Amino acid sequence: MWFSSPGNLPLFPRVVPFAGAPGNGRCLTIPGVFAVSQTLTRFATAALAAAPALAPFDALAEAGRPVPGQIGFQSSVTPIMDATIAFHDGPLMWIITIIVILVMLLLVWVMVRYNSHINPTPARFTHNSLVEVLWTVVPIAILIFIAIPSFGVLSDQETMPDGTRAYLGASLFDRAGGEVIPAPELTVKATGNQWYWNYEYVDSDGVNFDSNILAGAEPRLLAVDYQLVVPVDTTVRVQVTAAPSGVIHAFAVPSFGIKIDAVPGRLSETWFRARKTGVYYGQCSELCGKDHAFMPIAVRVVERVEFETWLAALTVDGDPEAAKTTLASLN
Repeated sequence: MWFSSPGNLPLFPRVVPFAGAPGNGRCLTIPGVFAVSQTLTRFATAALAAAPALAPFDALAEAGRPVPGQIGFQSSVTPIMDATIAFHDGPLMWIITIIVILVMLLLVWVMVRYNSHINPTPARFTHNSLVEVLWTVVPIAILIFIAIPSFGVLSDQETMPDGTRAYLGASLFDRAGGEVIPAPELTVKATGNQWYWNYEYVDSDGVNFDSNILAGAEPRLLAVDYQLVVPVDTTVRVQVTAAPSGVIHAFAVPSFGIKIDAVPGRLSETWFRARKTGVYYGQCSELCGKDHAFMPIAVRVVERVEFETWLAALTVDGDPEAAKTTLASLN
């Protein structure tokens, strides 16, 4: 009894009586082994053939927001996210692919070679020193190989630019070939409240405004009434905290590659340098209560002239609506 596969080949090995076979006189036929090989080959071929078809889905990963059918990360617009994507799509993807193939082949080999029909009397040994050493040493070596580039990426995320340090970007294993990032020219303080964000421009006499979700607007659950506005090609320091009487939040913008907890009573900081204008969305990424899902982040990256005009309008009377109208009139 067996299941059929394409081409009328048995999907699983056929077991038939055989007088010379040990135990219960049953053995695996050659056509059965061939069927398993054929099935695996067809599966691999189909997967490779499907790869080009998946390309359009990657194209959907437009900068700034998730879209239906998207596979992979949102498009990067900062050196930090460049390094994150290079790390994921490079070493990590190769390692996990090799592990998946190896485990699949081992499972098939065990099912074919050591099933109860072919191997009715299992061996009674319980240890193998070589195997035990290998399955301990090999994972350690893999983790060390993963750690080397990951420490570099993490170091870039945690180190504020000073105008002299080169950042990896897409050159994951070559810091010398990375990009030297200028020191921060703008400091913004993001304070998480229940359940909205407050943005303060520290360098502009502390002018600030609240940013709340805009119900019924697109993109759904991401649109806000007042966006955080920053200039393009500018290193921005982001100080992150939460209201003293509140709970822990997290400030996260995927296209920037930043995610940092907002803890009451603690001032943390991160940074980004966006190289492309547009609107980039994020969300609070720490469970913070009943309206956690309704606490989006929207960052509008504009040309420097537009930013200075917007900031001047905001500074006049601290009215974000007037500044929003002024910015809209420039486009």
